Amino acid sequence: MSSGGVLSLVGIGPGDGAHATPAALEAIREAQVVVGYRTYVKLVRHLIEGKEVVQTGMTEEIGRARSAVERAKAGANVALISSGDAGVYGMAGLVFEVLRDMGWKRGDDPTLRLIPGITAANSCASRVGAPLVHDSCTISLSDLLTPWPVIAKRIDAAASADFVISLYNPASGRRTRQIVEAHSIIRRYREGTTPVALVKGAYREAEKVVMTDLDHFLDYEIGMLTTVIVGNSNTFLFEGYMVTPRGYTRKYTLEGDVLPGQMPGRSLVLQNQKEEL
Repeated sequence: MSSGGVLSLVGIGPGDGAHATPAALEAIREAQVVVGYRTYVKLVRHLIEGKEVVQTGMTEEIGRARSAVERAKAGANVALISSGDAGVYGMAGLVFEVLRDMGWKRGDDPTLRLIPGITAANSCASRVGAPLVHDSCTISLSDLLTPWPVIAKRIDAAASADFVISLYNPASGRRTRQIVEAHSIIRRYREGTTPVALVKGAYREAEKVVMTDLDHFLDYEIGMLTTVIVGNSNTFLFEGYMVTPRGYTRKYTLEGDVLPGQMPGRSLVLQNQKEEL
């Protein structure tokens, strides 16, 4: 049985305490050491009084991961925090790479705990309606670690397959070209009237939400804290909300009756051979 420390990989959600899970809050409260990016540490500052805090800046993720692993291996109870979910564009993957490099095996110190959190796509979607009710994907436009041609290929594939697309890290002070190119790629497959939501800092003090469309979303300010949600061919606006239907009206009336030729619990029968799935 392990006698060493514990390393909790904690997703703190969008950054406001009401939307962090009880498990995440408890892991931070129990921790002796809290490790994180400065901005995220500030979001949980009310939970870390009296604790040792290791905070670093952007691009220092490897140092944070190694510091968290080493402190936990030495016997400390450590919480390594990420916004959203630590396993979605967060620190969890890098921690596993560090552990693999160190030769860590299951049962070795430290003990790992992975604690999920509400992702940016989920929190931003809740601010604008129900845009992710059907198939969707998330794509980061940051090319700091992924070559742009790879990102562009993924955008093209997602757009052509009619996924609702959540674009993370769409732009920064020095990186403005990628969101323009992403728009150009998506526009090949979608009408200019396709609903688009821009959500900056969901559930934080400086939150800002813009509802627009594919032809006009580049007219607005877009930065690193913005998530861009691009609807699919069926997404619509209703009373200021962005909604992507699941497809119930292909099989049922909204009174609950089954349409001719359809059967509940069975595969959808296309009424028109040209109808898209």
